[in-house]
Amino acid sequence: MTLVASIGATCSHMSLFIDDHGQKHESAGSNPRIVSLVPSITELLFELGLEEEIVGRTGFCIHPKTQVERVPKLGGTKDVDLKKLKALEPTHVILNIDENTLATFNLISKFVQNIIVTHPNAPEDNIKLYRLIGGVFNRSQMAESLVGQFEQKLLCLRLNQKHLPQRKILYLIWKKPWMSVNRDTYIANMLKLINCRVVTYRCEARYPTCSLESLLSYETDMCLLSSEPYPFKSKHIVELESLLNLFDKVRLVDGEMFSWYGSRAILALDYLDSLNQDWLARETRL
Repeated sequence: MTLVASIGATCSHMSLFIDDHGQKHESAGSNPRIVSLVPSITELLFELGLEEEIVGRTGFCIHPKTQVERVPKLGGTKDVDLKKLKALEPTHVILNIDENTLATFNLISKFVQNIIVTHPNAPEDNIKLYRLIGGVFNRSQMAESLVGQFEQKLLCLRLNQKHLPQRKILYLIWKKPWMSVNRDTYIANMLKLINCRVVTYRCEARYPTCSLESLLSYETDMCLLSSEPYPFKSKHIVELESLLNLFDKVRLVDGEMFSWYGSRAILALDYLDSLNQDWLARETRL
């Protein structure tokens, strides 16, 4: 998607909010009808107590499981069923620059006035996101509670970061072809919190395709296999250990904890701390 993220989600006055496409949004009136085409933000909406206002989602919006199942599916993040979406008569649609397409944005703009565009690109961007969504949908007090929880956990990680060994990480999200993440992504910035730096091709692609030759050329301390979007399993650990000559340094990780912003990011900070402690313990035993 080529929407340019120009301004963060900050408040310009009491009832005006600006999204990551620079669009201004007023606080919603009573009974908004919300369609979320972003899985992690769908979860955030439920966390903010907006379950009655959510009228549509993608098939990838899977959390919270017991509640989200009642919300109609509208296809995927990049193949939205616009006819179904229009029939729901939403007052607000939420998109994301990485996950949705510019074509989807343009088509929805023809019949929905309020399209909220998001683009968290670093852990701290969650703070702006909480305040944007909470502010627009009259849940500012609940949003500030999330901000407080997030800031406290983030501070602890940042204080510990300087004491951690620096690791060069190959983070794989796909196979056939192999795909990794570049250094300007949310995933890479999450890894920085535990003093890890992703290794990538020198290219502009945020999620570059990697040849076998490039994988072998990387100076890598550890390879992480994400559980999504490609469902890496234990069998792939053996394959990559042999391929990259990284014995006991290829690990499966929960992809949601690295790529889902919103309320899940609070859990992700605990996950990162736990993951790092596990790595340190393994290294001590070796």
